[in-house]
Amino acid sequence: MREQLLERTCEWCGEPVAYSGRGRPARYCSPVHRRRAWELRTAEARADRPVSEGGRSREPVREVVERTETVVRTVSQPVSGAAGAQPALRLSGEPYTLPSDALEWIEALAVLRREVANPKVFPFREHIARACEKTLQVLRADAAEIQRASAAGGESSD
Repeated sequence: MREQLLERTCEWCGEPVAYSGRGRPARYCSPVHRRRAWELRTAEARADRPVSEGGRSREPVREVVERTETVVRTVSQPVSGAAGAQPALRLSGEPYTLPSDALEWIEALAVLRREVANPKVFPFREHIARACEKTLQVLRADAAEIQRASAAGGESSD
C-alpha cells in the first residue's frame, strides 16, 4: 500500500492547493496569502518593538482640525497603520491630495493603475471600481448636459 499527497488546503483561506508530487508541498494558494499569513505571525513581535525601531506607538494620534476660520479643535484617534508612514507623492514629488482638474485626475488614475496589484490597494479594488463607475456616470451626464446646452444655444441663435 502506498500513500501520495495529491492536494492540501491553503492555510490562509482553505482553498485546495494542488501538489505535483515533487518538492515541498505548497502551504498557500497564492503569494498574497503567504504574505498575509507572515504578516499576521509577525505582527505582535513588530508591535512590541520600540517606536524608534519601527514598532507601534501606544499614544493616541493627535490631529488639529480647522472647521472654520474661528473654530479649532484637537481630535484623538487610535493609532492605525505603520508608524512614521509618509503621505503618497504625486509624479511631480508633491504630497498627494484629491485631484482638482482633469490632468490631475489622469495622473492619479495612472498611479492607481500601477498600484492596483499592491497588497495595500488590492483589498479596495471593488470600492475603487464602483467609484470609477460613478465618476464615469457623472462625466457622461455632464457631457450630455453640455451637448444639450450647446444644441439649444445653436437653435436659438438661428
